Amino acid sequence: MKILVDKNIVEFSMDSPQETADMEVLWRVLVDCVSDNKRMEPIGEYIPSKSNIARFIIEGVPSETVYTDDTVQDECTVVCTVCNKYSHLKPGDSVPVCCGKPMEDMD
Repeated sequence: MKILVDKNIVEFSMDSPQETADMEVLWRVLVDCVSDNKRMEPIGEYIPSKSNIARFIIEGVPSETVYTDDTVQDECTVVCTVCNKYSHLKPGDSVPVCCGKPMEDMD
């Protein structure tokens, strides 16, 4: 991946299909066509000689799984239409919230 910084514009150029898929997931999490977009804030430190990893937190996305009060009656698989995360639920399980929205039944 290449990163170009031009004043207040940051441009990412993906070099592989996996990086493209990862950017698509990130884009879907950050961009909300109906409501406000989310922001990424840096956390920790970035010192390449110590650890060549930069970490960010996405504001407005829960860090732990949140569940709705709705439960499923039958065994099913639910999907997040934003990031494509799947979860298999058994009867009586609560529907998880992912990327700010309840996951949807695939069946």
